[in-house]
Amino acid sequence: MIASVLPTYSRAPLTFTSGEGSWLLEADGRRFLDLGAGIAVNVLGHAHPALVSALTDQAAALWHVSNLYNIPAQQQLADALVDHSFADTVFFTNSGTEACELAVKMARKYWYEKGEDRTEIIAFDGSFHGRSSAGIAAAGSEKMTKGFGPLLPGFTHLPFADLEAVTAAASYKTAAILVEPIQGEGGIRPLPDDALKGLRDLCDRHGILLVLDEVQCGMGRTGKLFAHEWAGITPDIMMVAKGIGGGFPLGAVLATEEAASGMTAGTHGSTYGGNPLACSVGLKVMEIVAEEEFLADVSRKAGMFRQRLEALVAAHPDVFEAVRGAGLMLGLKCKVPNADIVQAGYAQGVLTVPAADNVVRILPALNISEEEIGAAVAKLDAAAAQMQGVDA
Repeated sequence: MIASVLPTYSRAPLTFTSGEGSWLLEADGRRFLDLGAGIAVNVLGHAHPALVSALTDQAAALWHVSNLYNIPAQQQLADALVDHSFADTVFFTNSGTEACELAVKMARKYWYEKGEDRTEIIAFDGSFHGRSSAGIAAAGSEKMTKGFGPLLPGFTHLPFADLEAVTAAASYKTAAILVEPIQGEGGIRPLPDDALKGLRDLCDRHGILLVLDEVQCGMGRTGKLFAHEWAGITPDIMMVAKGIGGGFPLGAVLATEEAASGMTAGTHGSTYGGNPLACSVGLKVMEIVAEEEFLADVSRKAGMFRQRLEALVAAHPDVFEAVRGAGLMLGLKCKVPNADIVQAGYAQGVLTVPAADNVVRILPALNISEEEIGAAVAKLDAAAAQMQGVDA
């Protein structure tokens, strides 16, 4: 008999009842150090007082009115995102998946309004852009698409970071290039800065729109507000979500005025997108995360975390192969099954997230403390020792 909750997840036997900072409390009283942060969502940890206050204050005043009317918090958050990014305009969604749908629509509508038949979008192997029709078509993997055809047409899939392949594939039919600066689900695979610069140059030469998916790597996770800033380039369109709401469902598409020029009144909409509750929380997240001092602290702690993880890999060469990633978007490439490492972590009171290419993702809250980083590595060390059948 089917469960009342559609069984599309293989859930861990854990039920969390409360959280504070980087810690979660299980129903049986056990405490877990959360290195997953709801899959890069809880950038300020659990129950951050400023976010709790922003949400409850707004909830006491107004929950929902729809986008038929002006929403002050939405306008303020849009202004903040524009002020801190390349963008001229923002559309708010409820998720990264919805952001992907709009990014694809925006790119294709741009060329339609220019009178050019350019609909092809170049995407990359190992990518993840959500689980909607456009998202799975953009990813293209059998795991994502099997059984869900016919797929939305118009996507070309190329090897990740292969600039020569992109140059060869780009044509007068190419509307956009869609890429994650760091693949998350794909195994914490950063796109080298020179490759991202190369994509920007290619787009400029051929008039192609560059669309970045920063749903997982954005909002301060790499030590910059957005990961592409490290390469010194800007996109035409960018998808964000996850961390922007600090745990409250929120996403957005940021764009230049030119790239968004086809999206006029009536071309897109959302009942809940940019509602007062989400935007009040998102505005508070931006106020904290966009501060230079906060981002500098993320970079400092990321360097410390990575150094200790490198030592962990060296101490367990039969379990781990390498450390990947940037900032606090890190991955442990495993020699044993990554699911076994995640499971061993449960026994040690630490939560991690599996990814493709046999990688364990480490995506902690950006305000994790130095002491908690030490505790995290100690717990991962104990998990690795458990895998080897020795005492930690």
